[in-house]
Amino acid sequence: MPVRRQSRPIGAVTSHVWPSGGRHLWPSGEASDVQSHARGHLVYAASGVLAVHTERGTSIVPANRVAWTPAGFTHYHRAHGDTDMRIVFLAPSLARLIPDHPAVFLASDLAREVLLALTGARNYDDAAPGYDRAARSRLVRVLVDELREAHEQPLHLPDPRDDRLQAITRMLYETPADNATLAELGKTIGASTRTLSRLFRNELGMTFYEWRTQLRIYHALVLLGEGHDTTRTAYACGWANPSSFIAAFTNLIGTTPGRYRTSLQTTSPPT
Repeated sequence: MPVRRQSRPIGAVTSHVWPSGGRHLWPSGEASDVQSHARGHLVYAASGVLAVHTERGTSIVPANRVAWTPAGFTHYHRAHGDTDMRIVFLAPSLARLIPDHPAVFLASDLAREVLLALTGARNYDDAAPGYDRAARSRLVRVLVDELREAHEQPLHLPDPRDDRLQAITRMLYETPADNATLAELGKTIGASTRTLSRLFRNELGMTFYEWRTQLRIYHALVLLGEGHDTTRTAYACGWANPSSFIAAFTNLIGTTPGRYRTSLQTTSPPT
């Protein structure tokens, strides 16, 4: 049964790292160095919102998602809102059971509890009874099995290679509330709507509308994680009214912005 949790502000970075995982308590805005690892790893935001930036793009990790970064991928993390980041490294024999590209999965209740157990105080506090190797192996296998049953979530923003797309996406990152059409954006860089539409499909695997919606949801998660209310977040991210924002957010995240924001404010993970 999940433990009732009380929120607490995070002042400075606190890190615990061990061979199979780690836990970092980060204040809002904190970012890691650019790095890569010999083993793939799962990242979970037990509280707050994480952005995982890789060479393939940005994965958004709110508190009900798990991000996967395969071995060898250059990446860095950034916290939005005070964030309790948990990390579990996977052996190659288990890593090959999940995708060979960065991905985000919905965290089931079981996956969440296993992640918390694998990264809790008993892994780094000598005063707490730890797991033996066999028990840890069983827990990690349960976690991988849960992720294999989960669907990948559309919370990954791929980065384009084409210079014209890079210019478009850069403008949208800087001003997510901009409601300019693709044709209007294309005029600023000298590219036709047809060309840009093809590039979005071929390079990013989605339409311009789908990419911009995901970008706006990303910014909404950041703003909600930083304590902004639903109405302010809706307008800041480009929605004409809060109701359309709530519908889009709920469709992608699985809960309303208000409930998501409340969950961040009223709970924090057990140790």
